Amino acid sequence: MKRQMKRLTWPSGLLAGLLALGTQTALATDQVTADQVVGEMERVFGVTKGERRNHTKGTCALGEFVGTPEAAGYSRSALFSGKAVPVIARFSLAGGNPKAPDSAKSPRGMALEFKLPANGLQHMTMLNIPIFGAAQPRTFLDQLVAMRPDPQTGKPDPEKLKAFVASHPDSQALAQLMASYNPPPSYANSAYFGIHTFKFIDRDNKTTLVRWRFVPEDGEKQLSAAELQALPADFLEQRLIERSQQGPIRWDMWISVGEPGDPEDNPTLAWPQSRKQVKVGTLTLASAMPQQGTECEKINFDPLVMADGIAPSNDPILLFRSPAYATSFGKRLSGQ
Repeated sequence: MKRQMKRLTWPSGLLAGLLALGTQTALATDQVTADQVVGEMERVFGVTKGERRNHTKGTCALGEFVGTPEAAGYSRSALFSGKAVPVIARFSLAGGNPKAPDSAKSPRGMALEFKLPANGLQHMTMLNIPIFGAAQPRTFLDQLVAMRPDPQTGKPDPEKLKAFVASHPDSQALAQLMASYNPPPSYANSAYFGIHTFKFIDRDNKTTLVRWRFVPEDGEKQLSAAELQALPADFLEQRLIERSQQGPIRWDMWISVGEPGDPEDNPTLAWPQSRKQVKVGTLTLASAMPQQGTECEKINFDPLVMADGIAPSNDPILLFRSPAYATSFGKRLSGQ
């Protein structure tokens, strides 16, 4: 059964886009440690030595980002200087199975490292779904426990999964969204969302609450049910490489500007679509390549790596991700 456990794919709507792993740091709110989470991830998906414990299957890309003049009115970050900023990108599938089929009804990720002047860095780690499946670390730990493969079948027990959803209301909005979700035919045909609320800080120290997303120039598309059945296990990487060879791939970065009463620290709740929208820049990727041995492979895309002018909210999921990423990264570097 061990071999089966290593080949599980990410179930639709179940812990969609879990991005946190590792460390012994605990959150005082519920005393969940990231070490507990990484242990459960390993029980669910198995361990691929030297690789990420989540979003294991991925592809690298290189390009640049140019901010708009409007962005500088909200944030003093060098990211929005209007000059080209080099970017290293990584696209990925949720889950810890490096052989997960690319047609799996699971979230896709886009992680970005922006190389700012004076060796500054800005990270953005996003999903192609607008909300998250947990408001607290306890929820996704409990969900992983419910996802443990049954020794007899090598698959999660459906009754345990139903019980989890029934007992964790903060998981239900994403579960409902994923029930009608079909993945994109290409990484280039998906929008990517920051999920959390962040703070933009301008030159006068004024803070604006924002949520960001990257919208593809190639348009958003979803696979049909027939295509999901017919496609091979591996197509996303090759399609991204081929698309980059045809010309630059672009996404516009937009922010939603928060208003009083908008949820700041709960990524399971969406903001109203009526919020002010501001285009703050354009990401252009010029090339894509397999991740092995290339620049994105060894990066720890910690979402709390931020430059002056951008700051985190007190979202407990966002704060949990940083120490978790650190332990996952340490395991990779040590070959575990």
